[in-house]
Amino acid sequence: MIGICGAYGKLYGGPVIRDLLAVYTTIVRAVPELVLILLLYYAGTDLINQLLTAMGYQRIDISGLVAGIAVLGFVQGAYSTEVMRGAILAIPQGQIEAARAYGMSPGLLLRRITLPAMLPFAIPGLANLWLIATKDTALLAVVGFYELTLATRQAAGVTKAYLTFFLAAGVIYLLLTLVSNLIIGRIEARARRGMPSLKEAR
Repeated sequence: MIGICGAYGKLYGGPVIRDLLAVYTTIVRAVPELVLILLLYYAGTDLINQLLTAMGYQRIDISGLVAGIAVLGFVQGAYSTEVMRGAILAIPQGQIEAARAYGMSPGLLLRRITLPAMLPFAIPGLANLWLIATKDTALLAVVGFYELTLATRQAAGVTKAYLTFFLAAGVIYLLLTLVSNLIIGRIEARARRGMPSLKEAR
């Protein structure tokens, strides 16, 4: 959702929206993800609690799971914005112009033309981002989020069986990647129905 909204804002938004989105995507892609996670996790939760205190509410403890999902979503949103923007630009402009000539509203144009037409171009990039996000969850261990890498490190530290536990973690990540590739391949095949295959293009 961040990627779609960001791409539409960068392509069709006003100057202020385009500039803000350009700053967002540039900063997120330029700063290392570990630094962003630390900054957003600690500074973001502190900012929320300061706002709540200023409005007369009590401070809250933000769930590590919620914070982790929000942080990874914010980071991956910048990358997916550029993936979606490139996919929209890959759509033949004649399709967009024809839909506008028929009087389609922007919402209907997005649902009926833009999203179905851009999907085959966006899926490879989004698939890469999904796999990167699954591995980036390991970075959340630095803020105390109990995920696979942190659990593996703790188990290996207690038992001293480092090779066993880290090999097991590697196998789990590999299986997740293989299953993801299988699902993504089927989604891509469905999205490319009616489009010429690479063999036919040759």
